[in-house]
Amino acid sequence: MLQSPDNSLNSQRSTSNQNSFTPVKTVSTPIEQASIGRSLVIKGEVSGSESLFIDGRIEGSLNFGDHRVTIGRNGSVEANIIAREVVIMGTVKGNIQCGDRVDIRAEGALTGDIVTQRISVEDGAILTGSVQVRSTEQKNGKSKSTEEAPKAMAATAGN
Repeated sequence: MLQSPDNSLNSQRSTSNQNSFTPVKTVSTPIEQASIGRSLVIKGEVSGSESLFIDGRIEGSLNFGDHRVTIGRNGSVEANIIAREVVIMGTVKGNIQCGDRVDIRAEGALTGDIVTQRISVEDGAILTGSVQVRSTEQKNGKSKSTEEAPKAMAATAGN
């Protein structure tokens, strides 16, 4: 807020060491995320206890059960993925087992089967494979009836 010169001098004197123009700091925990750059190629099993951003190429398997795996626009993955959350902006060939959510963005492409609790597929995204959406109870093995059976849907897209 702008103040007239007379008011700003008086307010600065009355607030002693406090600067009224200092922005309020918010407290947040930093997000730990590993990154695989464009020029990197990894063949084999990749696992970890932090989130992973992939802009390079991975062949093998990815195991990040409690974390997010993000495949960037330049990313290419030929692997089965186990993660809490998966975001696809590049290309993935392999099956995905997700504890929470799969998000396929408009520029993303997936060829493989998905088992998840939630899924989001933007217009323009390519999805070839089957999708099983499970409730939280089924994930924990507490299914109560056949009415809660997984919703299975075959999704294919291609141009």
